[in-house]
Amino acid sequence: MRILVQKFGGTSLSTAQAREHVIGHIQDALIQHYKLVVVVSAMGRKGEPYATDTLLDLVRKNGEGLPERELDMLMGCGELISAVLLCSLLNKTGIRSTVLTGGQAGLITNENHGNAQIIAMKPNRILELLEQDQVVIVTGFQGKTSHDELTTLGRGGSDTSATALGAALKAEIVDIFTDVNGILTADPRIVEDAKPLQRVSFSEICNMAHNGAKVIHPRAVEVAMQANIPIRVRSTFTKEEGTLVTASDNTSTDVNHVKDRFVTGIAHFTNITQIQVAAVDGEFDLQLRVFKTMAQHQISVDFINVNPSGVVYTVFDHEAERAVQLLKAQGYEPKFTSGCAKVSVIGGGMNGVPGIMAHIVEALTVEDIRILQSADSNTTIWVLVQGVDMIKSVRALHRKFNLFK
Repeated sequence: MRILVQKFGGTSLSTAQAREHVIGHIQDALIQHYKLVVVVSAMGRKGEPYATDTLLDLVRKNGEGLPERELDMLMGCGELISAVLLCSLLNKTGIRSTVLTGGQAGLITNENHGNAQIIAMKPNRILELLEQDQVVIVTGFQGKTSHDELTTLGRGGSDTSATALGAALKAEIVDIFTDVNGILTADPRIVEDAKPLQRVSFSEICNMAHNGAKVIHPRAVEVAMQANIPIRVRSTFTKEEGTLVTASDNTSTDVNHVKDRFVTGIAHFTNITQIQVAAVDGEFDLQLRVFKTMAQHQISVDFINVNPSGVVYTVFDHEAERAVQLLKAQGYEPKFTSGCAKVSVIGGGMNGVPGIMAHIVEALTVEDIRILQSADSNTTIWVLVQGVDMIKSVRALHRKFNLFK
């Protein structure tokens, strides 16, 4: 049985015209003789009547008194509306379909309401319906506990639902449909000549997603990577193939393409604060005290540099004041720089290649951009810059590595 999983986001379902495109993609898959599972998100974005954020606003305006269990019940409504509407449209066009909630589809989670983790997959009911030549529509973003309580999977949960189902069903591929045509070399709102990528590796897209690219959620990629299920990131509004995400992009027969693409893309995110804490002579437990204090107060830290003279790390801007006050209560005098941006240069081809960091420093120096901090891994080099320099930094690095070609 050739199984295909398609996931449609909120913008893909929010208008009648968009839904016509969705129907078209479903029909195309059936013509290719796939057994089809369709995962849907809530329709639209904040302000539109069935969007998840709109439902949350409804509660906030009425006391914010919902316990986490009942809040998950509310947050699961948008996907159910999308699924039932799509089922009606498919049946109207003569395509037999059935709606399953995430729990009915076999997504079993822990009891962490609002950010549940999938602990088991039991897709037997889906398989039975596929054998009956039905299109199975599954509400994304949700599952159920072993006690049949509804849970939601947190931000990006519909992507995770799709790849988890793809893995459990041993699907041939998982198609993630969005409002952009695949994964681009940078945010097109910042870099006008950002180029769609034909193929990227799981590792590269994970790093891009973790570092600010919003096309697909990193947890979904990690699930697909573990099962080695290819993903295509595609536009709902075209027939183009979009970006293929696989175990490695080095399977390409285009040798020159593989050799030349040291850098795949530039990602970024903003609104972070750099904190520096200096050690005094003879103080050997600085690092332990600093990071234990952050952990005890649930403050997430990132971009960590540790050396004998002290520690440097970042927190989100909204946590910065609290972090600084906690450090002062420990007797430290931290220095901090708020409103920073983390810019990431990502590429599986840069590992072991000399000169990448030199190119980064040169590109930013030419633009009079000061690097506040840097770090690297096998596939990513990160630099911290002032927030006002973020746009210039992304554009300069995109040009430097010729990603517009």
